Amino acid sequence: MSTFKIVLTQSSASENWGVNSSLSFDQEGAKIHLPDNSLHLRIIQKSAKKIASLGIKDICFSGTWDCEQQYAFVMSFCGAGFNGEINWASDTTNGSSADLAIRYEALKFTRNLVNETPEELSPESLAVAAASWIESLAPDFVAVNMLKGKELVEAGWQGIYEVGRGSCRPPVLLELDFNPTGNIDAPVDFALVGKGITFDSGGYSIKSSEGMLDMKCDMGGAATVTGALGLAIMQGLKKRTKLFLCCAENLISDHAYKLGDVITYKNGVSVEIVNTDAEGRLVLADGLMAASESGAAKIIDAATLTGAAVMAVGREFNAVFSMDEDMQASVLASASATHEAHWPLPLMPWHQEQCPSPFADTANSRPMKGGGAGGASNAAGFLSRFVAEGGKGWVHIDLAAAYNRNGNELMPNGASGIGIRTIAHQLLAD
Repeated sequence: MSTFKIVLTQSSASENWGVNSSLSFDQEGAKIHLPDNSLHLRIIQKSAKKIASLGIKDICFSGTWDCEQQYAFVMSFCGAGFNGEINWASDTTNGSSADLAIRYEALKFTRNLVNETPEELSPESLAVAAASWIESLAPDFVAVNMLKGKELVEAGWQGIYEVGRGSCRPPVLLELDFNPTGNIDAPVDFALVGKGITFDSGGYSIKSSEGMLDMKCDMGGAATVTGALGLAIMQGLKKRTKLFLCCAENLISDHAYKLGDVITYKNGVSVEIVNTDAEGRLVLADGLMAASESGAAKIIDAATLTGAAVMAVGREFNAVFSMDEDMQASVLASASATHEAHWPLPLMPWHQEQCPSPFADTANSRPMKGGGAGGASNAAGFLSRFVAEGGKGWVHIDLAAAYNRNGNELMPNGASGIGIRTIAHQLLAD
């Protein structure tokens, strides 16, 4: 079959296609009918989903398109396993086909990593895949350090080790240093921290079968921050940036961590385990301490952390938390500039105290289903214990929109990649 043409038009569709139809077809392809010359990304995305449902593979954007319109179409069109060909419009506004190709490469990397099976993607192979991709983009400016298994304990990264010790495949902390300055003493401008739970059974707080089915996506945070760094590098990033991926499998075994255990972290904070399924914050705590130790001026972490965030903002938004109002506003401005849906949820210093324990400084959750009311904010409060300077320069993104098994009216099945452009925009901002 020849390449399927996609055309934007402001003319109305024939009545044969239905009253107020936004989509029509002819022998060459499809026309998306927009009411005026605004972007109308949502109309484009809904149309892309309908076209994808027809089994179309190779597409060509014909006529005049804005870069944002083409990217929005591709985000909705290219589901898990997509291997078709994308031909960008020759008449492109607000960007170039070269930039679109870069965005698409970062999107494919992120989605393919998240959609990989948990058998194929172990904690170590996740770290290796992320490091290898970034190294391929900037081989002269990347240094990699990887700690795994008992090496984590020796280095003081107790949280990642405890969560991952139930698996025969060892947990890993990846530290990647992108330093385009060439100066080993250059300050670190940014640190990115990603949750990399390659499979989450819930541990002894075991998930239901249906709740466990898609837990291959629980490393979505690691994939998102890696995709964002790669995108920024391809777009000309000149700032020294460190990447910390906290990788583990949360499984049940005779040597898995248990409810009632107490983990004492490198900064002296002790944590009672009241829910082994609240493991993401336990590994991120190590990553945030490592990021703080790097002296990074700004820290962004991303994680598929809580179901409470999904309940609060749905699956079209990511939730944003920070105790630094300026930093939060900057991240939300980046989200707006890149047309990625993010929404702020509350985080105050007292959220640190919302998970009390009689045996430790804090518990890792509340001992009730879903962590109780305000679970997403309480999780963010827990994380705030592990960042320097009262959270100045730190933003936590709970990736509620990262993955949807069967897609929705805008996104295809599987990983979405929502968040990579927001974070990349932050890295590149003045």
